[in-house]
Amino acid sequence: MPAPRNQFKARLRAKETQYGLWMGLGDASAAELCAGAGFDWLVIDGEHGPNDLRDVLAQLRAVGDKSHPVVRVRDDNRAVIKQMLDIGAQTILVPMIESAAQAREVVRSVYYPPKGVRGVGAALARASAYNAIPDYLLTANDEICLLLQVESMAAIRDLDAILAVEGVDGVFVGPADLAADLGHLGQSSAPEVKEVVLDALTRIRAAGRAAGILTFDRGLAQDYAAMGVEFLAVGSDVGILGAGLRQLRAGF
Repeated sequence: MPAPRNQFKARLRAKETQYGLWMGLGDASAAELCAGAGFDWLVIDGEHGPNDLRDVLAQLRAVGDKSHPVVRVRDDNRAVIKQMLDIGAQTILVPMIESAAQAREVVRSVYYPPKGVRGVGAALARASAYNAIPDYLLTANDEICLLLQVESMAAIRDLDAILAVEGVDGVFVGPADLAADLGHLGQSSAPEVKEVVLDALTRIRAAGRAAGILTFDRGLAQDYAAMGVEFLAVGSDVGILGAGLRQLRAGF
């Protein structure tokens, strides 16, 4: 019996647009609620969200197979990536990638030898259903999906080299940090930022990689979908809850 099939990865390769939601609350009940809303994928945010290993584990269990969980780790720490894979994450998003050399090391972190250096301990892990999947070690690499996040001008300058790294399935553009790096802190919609973002998304897709982005602007999201962005996040649990609460209160 092989590792579970990663439908999110398969759909990226088919060039479908998949709509996602960011989860920053760090709560399993909130994740369970989001999972029932019909989004194709959900980000469990370990970079900015209040999530440690057990928080992520609880949310993976809460989401189950109702949506596809994407775990954003806090950085490119190899040991943390290994733990996230062992608790059952099949799609990993790594932030703050700035060079092809860094991208190659992340690829090594997520794959078993000979493709990478992921430590072998799946017999004890949820990823292999606690050793109930006999062919897990031989098939896990095929179902791992690696997404890299580029969000600085250093990354944009080295983007073509990053895109050439084997083992990278998709590249996510981070407008907020790009805006800050360009001198437009808190202004992701500044024309200069938009120009860099659109150029990056175009280059990613032209290189045959899946392109991803998060936007809270519905019109902009529709534009990204029209250009073929493959993994498109269109909101967050924090934003939706906050907006809903304020709207309700404003009615009274």
